[in-house]
Amino acid sequence: MSAPEDQGFVDRLSRQGEEALGKIAEELISNPVVNGALTKAFEARERASQAQEAAMGAFNIPSAADVERITRRLRSVSQRLEGIEDSLDRLEQQVDAAGNRAEAAAGGDERLEEIARDLAALREVVAPGQEPPPRAQERLTVNE
Repeated sequence: MSAPEDQGFVDRLSRQGEEALGKIAEELISNPVVNGALTKAFEARERASQAQEAAMGAFNIPSAADVERITRRLRSVSQRLEGIEDSLDRLEQQVDAAGNRAEAAAGGDERLEEIARDLAALREVVAPGQEPPPRAQERLTVNE
């Protein structure tokens, strides 16, 4: 036989095998004895799973569902903590900026005091021993 004939034979045999398995599965499922046995096996599996979970609980061993629930909760807490850290970082930046502005304002106050000292010294040089004129008199203008 040639290769294409072999391939056709294999495909035909495969199809027939699948059909035969499908018929057998249908017959087994429709059989009340097999169907009842499968139902009882699944029920027994469920009861065994519940008993295992109860035993693990009695020994204080977490189940896979417990671990998954704790993992989800931990992720949630972690995300919230990251949000809090980001907020604290922003707050720290704002506090630093406010501190820099306060330092700049304090530096401005020092500069004003320095100017006031310079003016007082200049006043002593220009008019030694005299009191400065009253503020109301400073605004007066003299016309000739």
